[in-house]
Amino acid sequence: MIEALKSDDIVNKVGGRFRLTVLIQKRIAQLIDGSRPLVERNGMSDLEVVIEEIMQDKITIEDPHQLEA
Repeated sequence: MIEALKSDDIVNKVGGRFRLTVLIQKRIAQLIDGSRPLVERNGMSDLEVVIEEIMQDKITIEDPHQLEA
């Protein structure tokens, strides 16, 4: 699962490395605070769950420029 981080596919999916980092950080915090995973955990760590959620398009990061329109 962490192999996905070695590919540019996940970076391109969310629009850049900074946005990916922010999305991962926010979602891990939600999981730690008790949010339910959007994918089957199957023994995965929180980071692996978040990566799988991103790869399955279950979570995204909002584009602040879209909110200005």
